[in-house]
Amino acid sequence: MKKRFFLLIILLLCGYFVVQEITQDPLKKLDIREGLADEKALEGEYRTIVISKDQVYKGDLLLVNREYPVQQEAIKSDVVSLYQNEDLVQGYRLQDDTIQVSESMGRVFVEMVQAAQKDNINNFIINSGFRSMEEQERLFSEMTPGIAMAAGFSEHNLGLALDIGSTTMKIEHAPEGKWLEKNSWKYGFILRYPKDKTEITGTMFEPWHYRYVGLPHSAISKKKNFSLEEYLAYLREQKKLVVPFDGETYEIYYYPISEVITIDVPINKNYQISGDNMGGVIVTISSDKLV
Repeated sequence: MKKRFFLLIILLLCGYFVVQEITQDPLKKLDIREGLADEKALEGEYRTIVISKDQVYKGDLLLVNREYPVQQEAIKSDVVSLYQNEDLVQGYRLQDDTIQVSESMGRVFVEMVQAAQKDNINNFIINSGFRSMEEQERLFSEMTPGIAMAAGFSEHNLGLALDIGSTTMKIEHAPEGKWLEKNSWKYGFILRYPKDKTEITGTMFEPWHYRYVGLPHSAISKKKNFSLEEYLAYLREQKKLVVPFDGETYEIYYYPISEVITIDVPINKNYQISGDNMGGVIVTISSDKLV
């Protein structure tokens, strides 16, 4: 009888720690559990998928810096001209009519700008987005050494980076910049080159340069004050995470890829796969059901 009583207490305690309620400030309640995920933990049936070695160079979590260049397969396939897509230019201005971005990221950016407008933040401008290798090489040759990256070593060659400004003043002093620092993580963006991470990123402080990595990765990075380099190293170390966030539970798995592998994913759950550009793949499974 006593054993059953104690077993019941243990089960109740486990249930208490598993169930997470999200408050109005989801970042404060973000619960990151390290190394606890079970590949069969989510309910539902599974199917086996094949992950090939080239997946290492595809996705939203790729690390691009002086050591890890952009591979051809890394460039987003949905890059579009913002000037030619008025529905993607809502609530902000463009520096010129040549700016291109990943369409999917552009739609998230519009959502973020609209949220800022509700806080009376109304003066965003995009100064740069996707750059071709040729454009990047031209900038590299024209600008002061150390300011622009060589072609292939800039996040702008991916289609997932934005140089965001304010039409009223420098972004680091503008309400737009302060709003982004506080809120951009809610929409999957990170400040890529923070002032306190220059030794880690190898890049000077760029308050205008934001990178899309998606949720929950931006939330974890914000919570732990990680640069992208630190976050990916953290995933490699932990290998498995369970992250209840904003009403969903995410399971994140890191797999080193030296050859073709197979993994099981739930057939009725959303999941995303991204390489890290360094020899690994991150699989992110959401508790949100497919419809």
